[in-house]
Amino acid sequence: MSVLILAFITSFVITYLAIPSIISVAKTRKLFDQPNNRSAHSTPTPSLGGIGIFGGVICGIILWTPTAYFGQLQYTLAAIILLFLVGTRDDLVPIPPMKKLAVQVLAALILIYKAKVMITDWWGIMGIHDLSAPVAAGFSLVAIVGIINAYNLIDGINGLAGSIGLIASLFFGSWFFVTGYIEWATVAIAMVGALTAFLKFNFTPAKIFMGDTGSLLIGLTCTVMSFEFITLSKSLPANHSLYFHCTPVIALSVMILPIYDTLRVFLRRMMHGHSPFHADKSHIHHLILAKGYSHMEATGILCLVSVVLIALSVVLDSVGINRLLLILVITTILLNYGLVHYLPVRKPGALASTSKRV
Repeated sequence: MSVLILAFITSFVITYLAIPSIISVAKTRKLFDQPNNRSAHSTPTPSLGGIGIFGGVICGIILWTPTAYFGQLQYTLAAIILLFLVGTRDDLVPIPPMKKLAVQVLAALILIYKAKVMITDWWGIMGIHDLSAPVAAGFSLVAIVGIINAYNLIDGINGLAGSIGLIASLFFGSWFFVTGYIEWATVAIAMVGALTAFLKFNFTPAKIFMGDTGSLLIGLTCTVMSFEFITLSKSLPANHSLYFHCTPVIALSVMILPIYDTLRVFLRRMMHGHSPFHADKSHIHHLILAKGYSHMEATGILCLVSVVLIALSVVLDSVGINRLLLILVITTILLNYGLVHYLPVRKPGALASTSKRV
């Protein structure tokens, strides 16, 4: 327990102290995310907050992960550093999407083939259990890259990506701690500390955005934790209080909000004849803002939805994996549809400073 407390304190303090310096340097060098027709924010704002998150997370992990377990994390840290480098470069000078994607694929391959972070069993979803090595690697590659980008795309209003990442880290970290996987608990709690500190500066009025550096880091870390959660669950006895019969669906519930929103937006764009990567304001957080809600209200609503979906999946864990998956997907669709069509409209106000370009 003391290790986790120290990891939290370390990551929190480093991020909390680093952010003001990053803001100062960004203002001096005029390193701002300038508003444009795709942006929701109206004021030039630094977008290098991910550097502070990275520093806090890395130091929290390296300093306090027990030596006996640290070797298992070295490849994960290598993947994190790769995404940190490409994210920082993109925040300073935008790079072509295909180059950024190539680095994400490389990071995913490191996780799959060196860290052995991959899904090899579907636990009976659609009748599928064990996957062959090529199928497991291919599925895991698509899933890792896809989830990383889903978190990147949901970073569109103040506090949202950080809060969704915080919820996921708290859930996985609590499970890892109680089940005795201290190395992964340390990773999760280090992320909790860094995000808690960052959100102090990202809540409205936002003094800084996390940028691609932060959103890619959160996406990668949450993906790794979810994969480990699924894999390590198999080693628990069936009578353990935290053994889930539908572990993959539980993991999906933790991250389904950014995943569903990304799939919905991509499908909508293609149906309108656009590229799925065509930037617009059709994400669920934009639609809530359009009803006149503030960015913090929209963030609060979406975080509540995320918690409800996680709680629903945990409570209904015993209904069977395919049935639970169907319930989760239908509930997610209905909640998002309800937010778009039935959330009361408020008098639109002036836009507050929001996250980054989408």
